[in-house]
Amino acid sequence: MTKSRENTGYFLSSILNSYSQVFFSTNKTFAVILLLVTFYDIYAGLAGLFSVVITSSVAFILNLNKPTTAKGLYGFNSLLVGLGLGIYYSFGWHLLLIVFLAALLTFFISVSLQGIIGKYNLPYLSVPFIFSLWIFISATRNFEALGISERGIYTLNELYQVGGDTLIRIHEYFNALKFPKVVTTYFISLSAILFQYSILTGMVVALGILIYSRIAFSLSVIGFTVAYLFYGFIGANITEIDYSYIGFNYILTAIALGGFFVIPSVRSYFWVIVLIPLVAIVTISLHSIFLELKLPVYSLPFNLVVLLFLYMLKFRTEYSYHLAEAYYQYNAPEKNLYIFLNNTERFRYANLRQIKLPFFGTWDVSQGHNGSHTHKNEYRYAWDFIILDKNGKQYKNEGNYPDDYYCFGKPVIAPDDGTVEMTVTDIDDNIIGQVNLQDNWGNTIIIKHGDDTYSKLNHLKKESITVSEGDKVKYGQRIAQCGNSGRSPFPHLHFQVQEFPFIGSATIDYPISNYVVHDGNNYSFESYKIPSENQKVSNIEANELLKNAFDFTPGKILKFNVSGYANTNVVSWEIKVDPYNETYMECNSSGAIAYFKQDENQFQFTYFEGRKNSLLYYFFLGCFRVQKGFYQDLVLNDRYPVSLVFPRSILWAHDFISPFFRLVRSEYSMKYLEIDDYMNSGSIRLQSDLKNMFMKQQVNSMSFEIIIQKDGLEQFEFNKKGKQIKLERCEEQ
Repeated sequence: MTKSRENTGYFLSSILNSYSQVFFSTNKTFAVILLLVTFYDIYAGLAGLFSVVITSSVAFILNLNKPTTAKGLYGFNSLLVGLGLGIYYSFGWHLLLIVFLAALLTFFISVSLQGIIGKYNLPYLSVPFIFSLWIFISATRNFEALGISERGIYTLNELYQVGGDTLIRIHEYFNALKFPKVVTTYFISLSAILFQYSILTGMVVALGILIYSRIAFSLSVIGFTVAYLFYGFIGANITEIDYSYIGFNYILTAIALGGFFVIPSVRSYFWVIVLIPLVAIVTISLHSIFLELKLPVYSLPFNLVVLLFLYMLKFRTEYSYHLAEAYYQYNAPEKNLYIFLNNTERFRYANLRQIKLPFFGTWDVSQGHNGSHTHKNEYRYAWDFIILDKNGKQYKNEGNYPDDYYCFGKPVIAPDDGTVEMTVTDIDDNIIGQVNLQDNWGNTIIIKHGDDTYSKLNHLKKESITVSEGDKVKYGQRIAQCGNSGRSPFPHLHFQVQEFPFIGSATIDYPISNYVVHDGNNYSFESYKIPSENQKVSNIEANELLKNAFDFTPGKILKFNVSGYANTNVVSWEIKVDPYNETYMECNSSGAIAYFKQDENQFQFTYFEGRKNSLLYYFFLGCFRVQKGFYQDLVLNDRYPVSLVFPRSILWAHDFISPFFRLVRSEYSMKYLEIDDYMNSGSIRLQSDLKNMFMKQQVNSMSFEIIIQKDGLEQFEFNKKGKQIKLERCEEQ
């Protein structure tokens, strides 16, 4: 994609998204609906569009962040200012000049507020619109050249000029509809967001919200209904024009706090119900105050309550998954929810250190957490590791000497990067059956991995420790040998994680990041789990073919010949890094993007953006997660975000109940099928499967086959609607 074409795409997106961002959306269909609706009053529509174009143009001229501009985050406030001025004043050159200046001021306020309150991770909402329109309404009262608009007096004539008899008939039809008062007022409140007072406009906007988000639509109804009932309870009349015209405050508050800035949940809905009456009190109060200033309240109540609530959440002392802020915006409540749930499951431990097993090869857990011997009370979160042979014995010969034990003298490695905090090196190894109670822990290494996270390795072989206090260590670095010192009747390795850097510190319940459980010829992969007593466990021993195939460094290009897929013969994907240091693949032809994370042991996709008929999308599905060690018939399981893979026909209806309970899930599995040679492998075959489940019943499925050879990913194959599609590596990458 050329630079000019990319900039044109950004600019057009900034125009459209400025409309949908009024409702916190970037949905293009919704944006077009809102754009067309603003032209119900053609001159107000022109003023709004002109204001958005000015803001987007200035943002690009001044080289502001293009993705931010393209999302419409600067333009939606200018749109509202343009619509407001376009409604109040007669259309002409004087008005266009005023709109131009108002758009500039609104833009400047938006950028400034982004810097001022953005550092607290707070949105500026529609505050720029309020300040700017207040300033210009107050100033333009003295502008004699600006004429007050008389549009609306002869509504039918104006509609005839725009749409002829057809538009008049539509207008009269909807005006004649007999809705309950609460429904009529709801539609009018929706239209008031765009400075209109029309049931038809409100109905179209409501349809647009429904298309954009079922959660947002239900919240808009809930928020307004709660306000309507509260007004009735306190004896106020929400159906009066002044109140209904600002009734959108309740709708926007409900969407913002129930499903956009906060992940949709039972508790977010609860807080919507609690806060809407507060918004009503603030609305009535401010209306009385600003009446004296001859200024409308606009969306000020919504802004005050939402910002106060979001700011209050910053002071919580513990993170809550039940009332979680949406720290990354996907601009749709459903996506925010489904991806949050998926990431909570997949990356729940992302902030933990990746503590691994402190040895090479396969060892046995002779004593686990809450063990039967010594792992009790404050020392209960620890492991003892030994090595057993195929007969279940831990020693050769008679086992009378430490050297008879398979684990004695074996390398002990750093379980993660860190700094050596303490070492004890000179304690003699015990004669078998005897213990040293005076030097209980024996030869010891304590490593600091992070604040409040230390690992401790005990009973090490005398004078085998190769590091000193203050040394930096890397994961996998040999630091000692397994021994039999301290309170150790036979050779074994004691391993624990603790909060403080002292011998004798209490243990903490800390998971092992990634490891393999061996059960005869069967293997299972565990991630951030606690190895259990009597399990055979090992770190992932990465296979060179898998490491090479799934080592995606920025600048690398994957190029494949394609067969069986539309008119595509060749496809190429480039590895890139975004400004936030997130790595991703980008398809050079479709522009689709697949974000991923990787380390020495694992590769996993995190998110996909783009057309779901692109080949990169199917690669995203087929290689969603790969661990880089080959273990025959091992099955690796994971789950996709349902919003990225589930059939829309089912998910669309499911969205309504999704904040409360979920009936759908999308399952991923990868099976390690075949390797030609463990010692010097030249070919590996993997199979992955996607299964979409609704109420425990399979809805659909898809299978993928991956062949890896010495030069990397050799072949990726899948079946789509009965047609076999194959990607084969090009000779020249």
